Amino acid sequence: MQTIKLKSHVGDDGILHLDVPTDVKNAELEVVVTFNNPIPTSENRKKLKWSPGFFDKTAGAWEGAPLQREPQGEYESREKLF
Repeated sequence: MQTIKLKSHVGDDGILHLDVPTDVKNAELEVVVTFNNPIPTSENRKKLKWSPGFFDKTAGAWEGAPLQREPQGEYESREKLF
């Protein structure tokens, strides 16, 4: 088994065309294709960034209302393993 990692482009038709060089000639191969999520483009990266002022709006937001742990209920009794 040989693993080849490459990047390729999917056209507007939604079909991925692969040209994969091999050392094998005139034979049938079992091929497994696994593809990951699309590689972020510069346009997509802009969408992934934090919105302007996000940290200014959220930093210290809990200072006015301290965190409180709610009641946890009764501990469940379990059967012993040994």
